Amino acid sequence: MKAMNPVQQKFSRRARVATGGAVLAAVALSGFGAVSANASAPATTSAAATSAAAVPDQATTASTHLTIDAATKAAQAALDAAEKENQRVTVAVVDRNGNTIVTLRGDGAGPQSYESAERKAFTAAAWNAPTSQLAERLQQTPNLKDIPGTLFLAGGVPVTAEKAPIAGIGVAGAPSGALDEKFAQTGANAVAR
Repeated sequence: MKAMNPVQQKFSRRARVATGGAVLAAVALSGFGAVSANASAPATTSAAATSAAAVPDQATTASTHLTIDAATKAAQAALDAAEKENQRVTVAVVDRNGNTIVTLRGDGAGPQSYESAERKAFTAAAWNAPTSQLAERLQQTPNLKDIPGTLFLAGGVPVTAEKAPIAGIGVAGAPSGALDEKFAQTGANAVAR
């Protein structure tokens, strides 16, 4: 067994472990500071390695998106129309890719209405058609309903710019899809004004 020096004999095992841990932490922090300093220093690389590739205009495309203000205006108009008829609904507005821009859940709207409204909105935007028309297509092509994220029930309408879909508005919670779609169309009309 190795003999302890006089300094080691003064400290208990617990004290030695704590001291060793503190020393390790100090070493680790000083290393971290050096790495952080190096990470913030500008790199000196050749210009060829850092230049971005220029893409010709014909290799790109631009898309039109509904603003948050327009989406909110549409959702509020649809919700207001439903409330005037004492209907408890949820209204969702999604972009062309199905990403939710805004969702308004009216007072007393059922828990299932939230997801249904988003899925109706996505379906309308993805197919650029009111979901009531798409529901009719299911009779000829029943496997359409298997497409993830879609809901082929009346209540969704597309929002278009230059005849291309840029968003969808979905309403769910009224006792009929016809009412849901009527409120969704009111929202779409509010954007068009």
